[in-house]
Amino acid sequence: MKYPVLIHKSKFGYDAHVPSLPGCHSQGDTEREALQNIRDAIAVYLQTDAELLRGARMREVEVAV
Repeated sequence: MKYPVLIHKSKFGYDAHVPSLPGCHSQGDTEREALQNIRDAIAVYLQTDAELLRGARMREVEVAV
């Protein structure tokens, strides 16, 4: 599966963020390293998410805006 990744260069290196996976972030000294690290972060995120959701029931909640 492919996920869009936002890359931001800072004075500390490169930050990577996956907008569709809240809280999924990583970084690296180079853009290439940041992309490799975010791949690992995505895999851990999805594994953890699956473990947390095991046995859970999904509900929808309507919110007036």
